[in-house]
Amino acid sequence: MFSHTQSSLVSETVSVTVRPARITDLPGLVELLCQLFSIETDFEVRPARHARGLRLLLGAARRGRAYVVVAERLGEVVGMATVQIVVSTVEGARSGWIEDVVVRDDLRGDGIGTSLMASLSHWARTNGLARLQLLTDRRNRLALAFYDRLAFQPTHMICLRSRCPRKTQEIGPERQVRKRRQER
Repeated sequence: MFSHTQSSLVSETVSVTVRPARITDLPGLVELLCQLFSIETDFEVRPARHARGLRLLLGAARRGRAYVVVAERLGEVVGMATVQIVVSTVEGARSGWIEDVVVRDDLRGDGIGTSLMASLSHWARTNGLARLQLLTDRRNRLALAFYDRLAFQPTHMICLRSRCPRKTQEIGPERQVRKRRQER
């Protein structure tokens, strides 16, 4: 567990604790994801889906395949970050895929994001990961500057994606015709 202290405008010190997420943190985590996805043009804000994804991720964390960390201030979740283990054939080892790094708007710039990333980095080293990688919106200059300060290097790779059809959906008209013939 990590912690750091931040000074507030009324000259009192407020402690922020970085700790593994719990299922009881779910409402705060969903709120943070809604904030994050509202600024990333590739995604839609869909709280029910975000909650479902977080439950899956917390399950993976219980099995040691992921790490979900929160920043807590005065009993409230104010930041989060996640990392999932993937296998890198380039490294010939396990590596970590970082996602969902977000700090509440009004608390950005106070070192909370740096503490969250330090916690992910510590977890990655402890679990023998060879590399950490992440994606960020190319228009999010604040995020790009943040990751640059943490020594993340841009690559020449681009992200591409494709939706997988659900099990109940057919892929094309040919399969639909074949299925109808089989049913006869």
